Amino acid sequence: MPGFELFSDAERKEVHDVLDNGVLMRYGFDGMRNGHWKAKELERALEAQFDVNHAQLLSSGTAAVSVALAITGIGAGDEVIMPTFTFVASFEAIMMLGAVPVLVDIDDTLTLDPKAIRNAITPKTKAIMPVHMCGSMANLGEIKAICDEHNLILVEDACQAIGGTYNGKALGTIGDVGCFSFDFVKTMTCGEGGAIITNNKDYSTNADHYSDHGHDHVGNDRGAETHPFLGYNFRISELNAAVGLAQVRRLPEFLSIQKKHYTILREALADIPEVVFRTVPEGGVESCAFLNFFLPNLDIARNVMAGFKANGIDVCFHYFDNNWHYIRRWEHLKNLKSLYPISAEVKEGMQYLDTKTFDQSDHYIARNVSCLIKMSWTAEEVKARGAKMREVILEAIK
Repeated sequence: MPGFELFSDAERKEVHDVLDNGVLMRYGFDGMRNGHWKAKELERALEAQFDVNHAQLLSSGTAAVSVALAITGIGAGDEVIMPTFTFVASFEAIMMLGAVPVLVDIDDTLTLDPKAIRNAITPKTKAIMPVHMCGSMANLGEIKAICDEHNLILVEDACQAIGGTYNGKALGTIGDVGCFSFDFVKTMTCGEGGAIITNNKDYSTNADHYSDHGHDHVGNDRGAETHPFLGYNFRISELNAAVGLAQVRRLPEFLSIQKKHYTILREALADIPEVVFRTVPEGGVESCAFLNFFLPNLDIARNVMAGFKANGIDVCFHYFDNNWHYIRRWEHLKNLKSLYPISAEVKEGMQYLDTKTFDQSDHYIARNVSCLIKMSWTAEEVKARGAKMREVILEAIK
């Protein structure tokens, strides 16, 4: 998945531009820049790449989710429906705003189950946040219909699926706001960084101000700018943006390589009856950042993972036994372990986790193996990898 595998002179040139003029901050210092505005350029490039009206660069994917929720008015006591399978940043971002993460089951897409969403809606529900995990998407048509029916905000977390599409539209553009991550292990990277995209002008203005301490960015004197509302610091630096600017131009190249390697590996396993690939919703096209498949049961999945490790098959994950991506190991969330007092609204709202079980999610995650697609592999390495994966799986299911 990571674009850092293919760093080139294109990234070095953009970084050297920043170092040569010495301005690392994205705002101000106009006279020193020699015309270099890497963050602004990357925002325009993202808008063009995803055919969207507004992009706002931020310091991380976590910041992107936090800002997306804040600019749509999510706050104290509001409920945000999210999946049990995601990265911990999803509930962190919700709780940072004093809102309540309502975790619901996934289905065989490895993303939010629309039936589980309907069962979780209450008068306090304000937003639904599907997380397009491992390169593919939720059933956005049905989820969008639920949002329209209940007047809910749809925030797409597309941090792991940049480049995927649904009914011909880029992931991140179907909802009210879309979120991307550009950290070190994403398809395109800034080292650390993220972005929100939207077609809503008010949300765009809110994001521009909120992510920079509430600055309105009117005029050329930063000290004279006003603050229409409270904000925080989620700015990206020019150095990070410079790397991302080169990477977004190479995104079609990266996606093409991912698809080629993904296809080779999938074809190597396709005729094994016990291997069932994740479901991609009708109209969806994966980014091919990961190859995901289900095995018959938990024991076989664990045996396959052990076999992969013993045979040098790296970057494959069994999230059932992973501390960071599935609710089963999120004890710090279940027990609300915090360095500071948690608000009464969140404490009360999170009590459901004391007794809640997620049998349907367990059913899918226990049997899932997720293999990251590297771009630096040669064609020969991918073919050899596919053959070895096939051998290990066949041995495990005998």
